[in-house]
Amino acid sequence: MNAPSPPPPPRAVRVDLAAVAAIVTPGSRVLDVGCGDGALLQWLAETRQVDGRGVELSQRGVNDCVAKGLSVIQGDADTDLADYPTDGFDYVILSQTLQATRRPRDVLVNMLRIGRRAIVSFPNFGHWRVRLSLLLGGRMPLTPTLTENWYETQNIHLCTIKDFVELVADIGAHIERGVALDHSGRPIRVHAPWWVWNLLGAQAIFLLERNEGKNISPPP
Repeated sequence: MNAPSPPPPPRAVRVDLAAVAAIVTPGSRVLDVGCGDGALLQWLAETRQVDGRGVELSQRGVNDCVAKGLSVIQGDADTDLADYPTDGFDYVILSQTLQATRRPRDVLVNMLRIGRRAIVSFPNFGHWRVRLSLLLGGRMPLTPTLTENWYETQNIHLCTIKDFVELVADIGAHIERGVALDHSGRPIRVHAPWWVWNLLGAQAIFLLERNEGKNISPPP
């Protein structure tokens, strides 16, 4: 009698995507905005058993998602989120996409209207490698999280962790949880002051929620 085949090894996933997924409560309703090829949605379905939906601007990304059996439609975060109903999802996720939106403030406001919570991850333009590259080289930096030349990138609104924290306060939202990851993907000390995160964090992940009894400031 043949021995049973061993189970397949776990599928590899980017460190930041695994960190985002770990925040999501199993069985939740999730909207992934700018979902790319669907790697995060697929990981959420496999590890958190979510009811997941996605919005992706590129046709190639939509095709990749559909090939994986994911429920994804083509859409633009800057214009199409306004059509989604209030409180339609438990979480709305924007992973490594904020810096590519034309109106990031409006996108965040709509995310917190559509979802009870929002998860946002982004590359930190305040990281020491970025600062050093600008100071010594006088050029836009290339780093593990900023991988394209300035004339090829889709990034149009790069920000620092400090910038993002101030934006969250400006729209009247609350940071429930946050983590900064170094260039190797390791979390920086949780209780470090903001300036440490801003200097050492190559990227950041924040869980946002509406302040109780306070409406999120609508887009102007």
